[in-house]
Amino acid sequence: MQALDFKNEKIMVYGWARSGKAVTKLLLALGADVTVANDGDFQEDDDFLTLQSQRVTFISQAQDAHLDNSFKYLVKNPGINYDQPLVQKGLALKIPVLTEVAVALSTFNGRLIAVTGSNGKTTTTSLIRDMLKSDEQPVTTAGNIGTPVSEVVANLTEKDTLLLELSSFQLMGIPDIRPDIAVVTNIFSNHLDYHKTRDNYVTAKFQITRHQTKNQYLILNADGPDTPNFAAKTHAKVLTFSRQQSGLQAEIKNDQLLINGDAIMPVTDIKLVGPHNLENVLAAATAAKLAGVSDRAIKDVLKTFGGVEHRLQYLFTVNGVKYYNDSKATDIEATQTALNSFDQPTIWIGGGLDRGDDLSRMVPNLKHVKTVIAVGQTQQKIVDLANQADKTVITVKDVMAAAPEAVKLARPGDVVLLSPAHASWDQFKTFEERGEKFVAALKEALKI
Repeated sequence: MQALDFKNEKIMVYGWARSGKAVTKLLLALGADVTVANDGDFQEDDDFLTLQSQRVTFISQAQDAHLDNSFKYLVKNPGINYDQPLVQKGLALKIPVLTEVAVALSTFNGRLIAVTGSNGKTTTTSLIRDMLKSDEQPVTTAGNIGTPVSEVVANLTEKDTLLLELSSFQLMGIPDIRPDIAVVTNIFSNHLDYHKTRDNYVTAKFQITRHQTKNQYLILNADGPDTPNFAAKTHAKVLTFSRQQSGLQAEIKNDQLLINGDAIMPVTDIKLVGPHNLENVLAAATAAKLAGVSDRAIKDVLKTFGGVEHRLQYLFTVNGVKYYNDSKATDIEATQTALNSFDQPTIWIGGGLDRGDDLSRMVPNLKHVKTVIAVGQTQQKIVDLANQADKTVITVKDVMAAAPEAVKLARPGDVVLLSPAHASWDQFKTFEERGEKFVAALKEALKI
């Protein structure tokens, strides 16, 4: 990405939180004159007080921010919609609206690998990271995976590799990102409350390759409906993967994982479960090979990688029972995918915040479920679903109570799966908290 000039320029940062703090610090280091606007009061912690002493201006009510043509850039939190008045004013004044990633990337000249998609971004990014590390290639991971890019770029040189997970929100505010290797795992109709239309969402995702050159690479899911359009419009070299089609750069053939026609390993040796994770594996392995990772390193990671925390995460096997934490499954589609990943007898724990969803379409996905444990605000809806599918069902208050019940019910060969199909906010602050408390309760019940 081309360098952006911030020295002695007035920059407005909109939105505080972690990314706002990180980009404000970076902008100061780059010599900018920074004003921070927020929709609410600032917590006067050490960061706030230090930055205030460095002459950063703080405005706690964004509508009171005096944005005018004296500002060169508006750097907004990715989650803030473009229909917000301050952003609209910036656009009307023709002030470029950036995200924190754009500021950080303007200072980075090393190898860039970027991953986006509707589902599987974090798993694919984590796999690539571990494959590079297994091959003893240093790599720094940041972006949507949890670490603002502005926190890490200061220590990176042109010899370093930066691996980013990027959301559509972040991509919209990076004017000319051009990764050496770009990965699009898949595209569904997500975040339409933000993007308004699917076309807008797809356009945001295309930003990952819009400015790539003929010497760079774009990895696409051959089974995706948007793949032909992306392949036709990009200037990058296109590589495709599929778990269904053959003759591609990455595929499954005769139960073997193939990259460029070479068998890497039997599919049965891959620790991750589920057809969706096979796609993540294919995408990650393709990127890793492009990055020069050895077959040995790819194989070693795939034999041991149990999943990202809370995302159909394999926990442990005790007394012949496999336990999985899929607390990140906050919608029906995610839980359908999880349930379809197993053909063993399954004890399924579901339920959470009631958003008015109709669960009846999940009946076919309960084929291998032997017992349902219903929790949370939608407990009765889960009970009704289990009855509709003619499955045994019990009710408990929450996932902490569900854990010992599942342990008592499970028999060798069974799977115990927390995959709520609902958000966590009826009983927990985050899906991470829900998953952590479930795992802790399991360990207590199993005495491990």
